[in-house]
Amino acid sequence: MRPLPRLHAITDAEVLGAPDLAVRAAAIAAAGPAVALHVRDRAAGGAALARITLRLIALARPPEAAVFVNGRPDVAAAAGAQGVQLASDDISPREARTSFVRGWIGCSVHTAAEAAAAVGEGADFLLVGNVYQTASHPGRPAAGLDLVREAASWGAPVIAIGGINAARAAEVRLAGAYGTAAIGALWRTADPAAAAMALLAPWLEDA
Repeated sequence: MRPLPRLHAITDAEVLGAPDLAVRAAAIAAAGPAVALHVRDRAAGGAALARITLRLIALARPPEAAVFVNGRPDVAAAAGAQGVQLASDDISPREARTSFVRGWIGCSVHTAAEAAAAVGEGADFLLVGNVYQTASHPGRPAAGLDLVREAASWGAPVIAIGGINAARAAEVRLAGAYGTAAIGALWRTADPAAAAMALLAPWLEDA
């Protein structure tokens, strides 16, 4: 299995429907194997998710950048995606592995207990957050860096998400995060390519 990407570019329905999706996706994917583009739209049907997944795979050009599908291991397997991301109310990683045999399976967690449970169920990595206050979840308090540290103690790579910018990326790396994830900081910025490199910078220093 290829190394887990350090930077996860999470989408939503608005991002996936934007007329400049291809341009922005290609700009983010230019960072290469360190990037995973996530297809995330919980309201979309399987056929629609498969179409957008195939479109992003063509732009990402694996084994350069990777493409992950959120919540649908069946779609990920059929389209040839490199990973799956499961929400806390999706099926377990163990169940997902029955249809998505090869590739990364991650779980979104919001507490240390959820992190422990996800690793016990076979998660390959953890999407942990929200670490800081974020516009995408305005009513949810920030979990803070302690959650990153606690989740990392279970041994699976931690991808930190929630209110992370270039300066905060360095903070989560020092707290034990393997990488980071973002929506607005990547997709709703004037220069997605520069934003991707800025978020990756703390980990590139170790390369």
